[in-house]
Amino acid sequence: MVKLHIKKGDESQFLYETTVEMPVDDLVKDVSAIYNGRLKVQRLCAEMEELAKYGVTLPPNMQGLTEEQLVELKLKDDWGEKCIPSGGWIEFKDPLTIRNGKAPQKNMADLINKTIKEAKDMISKKKVQSNDLVTQATVKEALDILRGAVMIVYPMGLPPHDKIKQEIENEEDLSGTQASLDVIEEENASIWFSGKEMLRGKKLKDFAGKNEKTKIIAKIQKRGQGAPGREPVVSEAEQKQMMAYYYKKQEEMKKLDAESEEAYLDSDWADNAALKRNFHGLNNIKWGPK
Repeated sequence: MVKLHIKKGDESQFLYETTVEMPVDDLVKDVSAIYNGRLKVQRLCAEMEELAKYGVTLPPNMQGLTEEQLVELKLKDDWGEKCIPSGGWIEFKDPLTIRNGKAPQKNMADLINKTIKEAKDMISKKKVQSNDLVTQATVKEALDILRGAVMIVYPMGLPPHDKIKQEIENEEDLSGTQASLDVIEEENASIWFSGKEMLRGKKLKDFAGKNEKTKIIAKIQKRGQGAPGREPVVSEAEQKQMMAYYYKKQEEMKKLDAESEEAYLDSDWADNAALKRNFHGLNNIKWGPK
């Protein structure tokens, strides 16, 4: 099986495993699905962190308004009264006034945060270092446990305008957001290896060779952006080791230079009183017993 270390720019994303016979079309489809799935998990985790702190999202027409403005405009959050966390809530006002401030009790908030950590670990970039794969099944499992945590804490469900509900039901609208720039749709995705784009209609072996026991670095990006930057000759870790080695050598040379500068002081030619002693015949005096 061929292992692909998938990167976006210079940043590691995940490890992917397949065979050299895999069509590039299928490879692009699978890799882009995993890449976008990881982004979805990250977005969902970020929103759920806010959910644990400040409760469900206010209706769009109430977000960003002060309590006085809400009273003046006679606006009421009907969804907030229906979507109550299991076990009750505690008031914790959202400084951004996006959520209603009815936060879950500590035990329910802890459940959400614990699940967030588990989901993040499942799709973490650190899995590249531990040589663990991330697949579409991995992403699905992470999304499932996040969905399960929300259902436990909010058995009545979430408001339809809450981003968490939209993400869970795949109805999120990312248009006009920074997140939309990160997503790479399958039809607009390309994968590069060794400075060459893997062209659709061909197979992986046409670019990576026929050896199944191969590990390559492949980069995903949007089509039409040109070739991504090539990998550095040495890795960041190797560069740090080299710098540490040369710094150590430099310090050793400085120490040797300092010692050699002081060594001449022990030489006869550097003795200011040598000429005087020689004139008086005081050199090489041997002292006998008393």
